[in-house]
Amino acid sequence: MKKKLIVATLAALTSGIAQADFLRIEAGAGIWQSEPSGTITYKVSGSSDTLNASDDLGYQKENISYLWLNVKHPVPVLPNFRLEYAGPAFEGTSEKTISWKGINYGANTYSKLEIKQTDLVLYYNLLDNTFWATLDLGLDIKLVDFSYELSDPNNILPAYNDSASLPIPMLYARTRAQIPTTNIGLEADIKFIGYGNTQLYDFRAKVDYTFDSIPVIQPAIELGYRTQKFKIDEGSEDTKIDFEFSGIYGGVMLRF
Repeated sequence: MKKKLIVATLAALTSGIAQADFLRIEAGAGIWQSEPSGTITYKVSGSSDTLNASDDLGYQKENISYLWLNVKHPVPVLPNFRLEYAGPAFEGTSEKTISWKGINYGANTYSKLEIKQTDLVLYYNLLDNTFWATLDLGLDIKLVDFSYELSDPNNILPAYNDSASLPIPMLYARTRAQIPTTNIGLEADIKFIGYGNTQLYDFRAKVDYTFDSIPVIQPAIELGYRTQKFKIDEGSEDTKIDFEFSGIYGGVMLRF
């Protein structure tokens, strides 16, 4: 009898988590003003060259565009899903001599680092606007398209290029609180994974305001802060990165 009660309880919880009352869609786009810090290292055969993002490479704050789509559906068991895209890219020129791959490059050496990201988040609602609170838990599959290039302005020394595509599974959690009797929401989410010499996290916190004068399609605005950490040290790759970029972001949303 006790086992039957446990099974029934788990089934009820799973059904409640997976099911929304009706289809809800949200979409947004905006600009993330992100400032980089950290290092890029060329490491092979027991030797390494390490370059600092700002001091050596001249990277500065950049405006990065982002897009997202969030879908909650009423189909039992199947997870809800969220799609995201962001394309962090930083470029600059050195102000002094730098060493890379055992070669000394002079001042004004150009380099560019791109870490394009496409995320598929599959999640369940543990709380769905229950007493104005929402809690989501799930799994994020982050596809990272990484590329790094460095070139001599005089085209005398050899140029360097490295690229890789990495699918990275990450744990996902999101919480939201709607301030009662207002159109203001407070929200935060995090994605995280750590294994071996690799660690990644992506954290956001924001406030948004929804204009509810239109009943079907409700526009909204969001303002928040986002920080990402990429420490990727894969044995098969010559280029290792230990990078963090963070800053404020703002955008527009539509709620259906």
